Amino acid sequence: FLPQVDSTNAGRVLASDAAVFLKKSGLTDLVLGKIWDLADTDGKGILNKQEFFVALRLVACAQNGLDVSLSSLNLPVPPPRFTDTSSPLLLSGTASSDLPWAVKLEDKVKYDAIFDSLNPVNGLLSGDKVKPVLLNSKLPVDILGRVWELSDIDRDGMLDRDEFAVAMFLVYCALEKEPVPMSLPAALVPPSKRKPLSVPGAMPLIPSSTKESHQSLPPVGILAAKTPLTQ
Repeated sequence: FLPQVDSTNAGRVLASDAAVFLKKSGLTDLVLGKIWDLADTDGKGILNKQEFFVALRLVACAQNGLDVSLSSLNLPVPPPRFTDTSSPLLLSGTASSDLPWAVKLEDKVKYDAIFDSLNPVNGLLSGDKVKPVLLNSKLPVDILGRVWELSDIDRDGMLDRDEFAVAMFLVYCALEKEPVPMSLPAALVPPSKRKPLSVPGAMPLIPSSTKESHQSLPPVGILAAKTPLTQ
C-alpha cells in the first residue's frame, strides 16, 4: 500500500495523502480520526513507514469490529480492505453488488411504514425527524451517533427510505445486544447505494485533535438533547 500514498518515495506519508487513501476503507471520519491520532505518535501530521503500518493495522481492526486501540494491534485480523476501482490490488474479494441485502423484505415493509409516518419531504427525512425515533430506542447517544453516521451513506444529513431502513436495522441489532459495527458491512449497503460514489475534490485533513471533529459531526448535533428541535 505504501507506494500508493508515498508519491515522493521519501518513506513518509503526509496527512493529506493518507486521508484520501484511508477514506477508501469505508470507515467513518470519527474512526479514521482516532486511527490517525494513534498512529501519528508525535502529532506532526506525517507518518513514517512504521506508523503507516500501524494505521493500516488499526483500519483492519475497525473493519473487523475490534476496538480502535493500540491493545488491538496484537490480535489476529485479516488484511485491511480498500475499495478503489482503478487499482486491482485494492479491490475486495467479493463484488458487493452481488451480496443479498441484509435487511429482510418483511422488515423493510415495517421500516417503510415508520418512514412514511414521519412525513418525509421529497423522499427524505431530516435529522430532526429521525432524532425522536432514535432516542426512543433508549440506546446510548454515542451508539445512536454511530447508527446515524453509518446509515447516512451519502453524507447529505438526510435519510432516504433505504438509509432509514439501515438505521432501523442497526438500532434493532443494538437492542438485541449486538455491537454496532465501526464501518458499514458490504451486505448492509442498500443495493441502490452500491455504485461507486464520486467524491469531488480531496477530503480535508484528518484533524490531529479529534475533539473538534466530534463536535462538528452531524450525529452529535442531531442527537444532543439540548439542541431544540425547532432549530
